Amino acid sequence: MEPKTPTDLELSRSGARRAFIDLHCHTRGSFDSLSAPKDVVKAAASRGLTHLAITDHDRIDAALEARDIAPPGLMIIVGEEVKTRDGDMICTFLEQAIPPGLSAVETIAAAREQGGLVGLPHPFDRLRGSILRDPSMAHVVDAVDWVETHNARLVGKGNEQALEFARERGLPGVAVSDAHSIMEVGVAFSVLEGDPSTPAGLLAALPPVDIVPGRATMFVRVWTPIAKGVNRLRGNVRIRPAGAASTDGPA
Repeated sequence: MEPKTPTDLELSRSGARRAFIDLHCHTRGSFDSLSAPKDVVKAAASRGLTHLAITDHDRIDAALEARDIAPPGLMIIVGEEVKTRDGDMICTFLEQAIPPGLSAVETIAAAREQGGLVGLPHPFDRLRGSILRDPSMAHVVDAVDWVETHNARLVGKGNEQALEFARERGLPGVAVSDAHSIMEVGVAFSVLEGDPSTPAGLLAALPPVDIVPGRATMFVRVWTPIAKGVNRLRGNVRIRPAGAASTDGPA
């Protein structure tokens, strides 16, 4: 059976309008992606998404660019995947970038100061900076708004662990593409009832969530290190926390 698409799911059983949202996507603003914001926006709109959070690593300039050129029917949420001292966090509804290298608690506070929301990306991924790989960081979950329970790029059992953890904690779980290439945009997404165009609207719409899972192909996994190499030649490397050595670790 083919995965459902936004067109298939446009109206809920109650007749309420549905939103189709991908809360984790990268552009060439990230050190490990070559996707132009205009192409990401075009792909999201053509695939029926109504909301897309652009969450480049430690910067928001490309997300702001995408927000300005998004067509009617597609809202770009300005976000950032922040590399904290404790692991990665997704912060959304931002107007200013949050610097990397803060603690998880400090990063959450910085997002809240802007009225933003916070999610945990790939929380149990052993190949990336995932907060819940350290059991002592479980308390951070009490201060976040959602957990990625299906990340299309995750290899192994991390999604299953995230789903079980979110259920135990009573937290909304979302599906995301974590796209680093155009072909991945919207390969996995969440379906919400309501209008997640504001922080309050997204919070109200999160429970419940319909998950539409998808998987990144092996080709796009191979493409990521190529993108890193090209960006390195262009001088687009990962932003270093103050006083830290440069790192282009797994995305």
